[in-house]
Amino acid sequence: MEEILPVWSLTDFYDSINSQKIKADLKKWSDAAIRLQKEYEGKIASLKGSELGNVIACFEQIISGIGKITSHADLCFASDTGNSDFAQHSQNMSEAINTIQSKLIFLELELASMTEEQYLTALKDEAVAHYQPWLRLVRASAEYNLEPRLEKLLVEQTPTSRQAWVRLFDETFSDLRFDFEGEQLTETEILNKLTKADPVTRKIAATSLSNVLSNNLRLFTLVTNTISKQKETEERWRGFKGVISSRNLANDVDDKVVDTLVNTVTQRMPELSHRYYKLKAGWLGGETMQWWDRNAPVSGDEGRKFSWKEATQIVQSSFESFDPEMGELAKQFFDNPWIDAEIRDGKASGAFSHPTVTTVHPYILMNFEGYSRDVMTLAHEMGHGIHQLLAAEQGELMATTPLTLAETASVFSEMLTFNAILNAETSDHAKRFMLADKIEDMLNTVVRQVAFHNFEYLLHTHRSRGELSSEEISQFWVDTQKQALGPAIIIDDSFKPLWAYIPHFVHSPFYVYAYAFGDCLVNALWQVYQEGTEQNFNVYYKNLLRGGGTVRFDRALMPFSLNPSEPEFWHKGLDMISSMIDSLEDLQ
Repeated sequence: MEEILPVWSLTDFYDSINSQKIKADLKKWSDAAIRLQKEYEGKIASLKGSELGNVIACFEQIISGIGKITSHADLCFASDTGNSDFAQHSQNMSEAINTIQSKLIFLELELASMTEEQYLTALKDEAVAHYQPWLRLVRASAEYNLEPRLEKLLVEQTPTSRQAWVRLFDETFSDLRFDFEGEQLTETEILNKLTKADPVTRKIAATSLSNVLSNNLRLFTLVTNTISKQKETEERWRGFKGVISSRNLANDVDDKVVDTLVNTVTQRMPELSHRYYKLKAGWLGGETMQWWDRNAPVSGDEGRKFSWKEATQIVQSSFESFDPEMGELAKQFFDNPWIDAEIRDGKASGAFSHPTVTTVHPYILMNFEGYSRDVMTLAHEMGHGIHQLLAAEQGELMATTPLTLAETASVFSEMLTFNAILNAETSDHAKRFMLADKIEDMLNTVVRQVAFHNFEYLLHTHRSRGELSSEEISQFWVDTQKQALGPAIIIDDSFKPLWAYIPHFVHSPFYVYAYAFGDCLVNALWQVYQEGTEQNFNVYYKNLLRGGGTVRFDRALMPFSLNPSEPEFWHKGLDMISSMIDSLEDLQ
């Protein structure tokens, strides 16, 4: 009997997209925004501390209210991107919410432009001081803000500009089908074929993936060019100097720190990924292997399959053994319809944990086939979910974690679950291949994501000089991936269009370095945890997660005696991967 996988229920938001409560809430928060704007626009700098605190609290309440509406619409669309009603509702809500947000722009602009004397005086009030972490970030953006009318225009145009191109990308991919021996597969299904044990299956899947992407490359090139040009235009008007500077500002991290991470990983690619893939090519019977064999199971088969019940028990127990409180938080996701794990047509590919709003709870989406990688994906997204639950106590304006720390809980949770599975395994042969699989995961998270970053850097740098052809973009892709993967991986023309299926390039330019940042950070944290030298590790760790967006990454790591501003920090994380490859070489 086929196992029934969980499907989420979104009724904690609204009964359906046709709920009258949505219309009522839209009017409620629109009216509240209009009142706030009418009463306080142009007056923020002159407000006394307590009154300013009340205004910010009212702003936060409105942001939470409209966030609930957009979260519901986004999750409905993700559950079935082929549903035209969901797509239309998502677009309508986006337009309505952006109109409301345009009325609130004055608050952040006026907070940013307050004199330092006015700001310090306002902070003396407890109600304002509560929001100091958020205010610091608001004021850090002051030099990049445009005049109010332009800011309002940009917000109101978003649904018909950048968001529209993202929607086109998502809906196009939802409709794509990939031929596999007469069967029409979704993107998720064809990508899964690349992890199968049979080399013929992998080659057929790779050919199908490449052909479909090639046939649609003109559209994806247009989308990419448009989003990049729009990004360049807005950032030029704002005064950003580098193509990644706006992302780093949003992440509350200096350009220099990110450059150090990227340069350190890039320099060590030969020692890490090149060395590993040479080993893997040998296991597969040669000195080199095709690009579609990169994710082939090293053991020669796909390994055992886990039922959903087994997967939940493994993840649940790994959290409980680490910390009872985190185990209880994980249990909430399994006891309630907060996870959508079913594979079905139209559903968004990949996986995520949507934080929604602090007054509701996160929702997890994944596509569960039952392999060990799916158990790890569940652990990864559960880590995000628990992080989001813990950070919710900071309130809507300060719960969101910058990308520098956003992957901490997810990657740490993967390590917990991996060790739980590894320790339960009795066969040394099986443990060897589990170790290899984990190394591959880490290389995908660190080396591959930095290679993605390097690709984006070339893409956006060259796009500022003029529109790019599909061939030019594809060449940037091939060059950066060859640099990352090394000579053991054969990259031919069929690899060229594969940049087009990476959603982060469209959804969130330069998001990808966060994965490498998080993995190296967690590797360093994990070593502190394993050494057992810090008796209060669990307390410090949960405090880091609870901090949400209130603490910078460097301050958050001080209790663990870790300093990510130094190259040695990143080398420490990479050394862990290198030592694991050493262990594999010793087993040859």
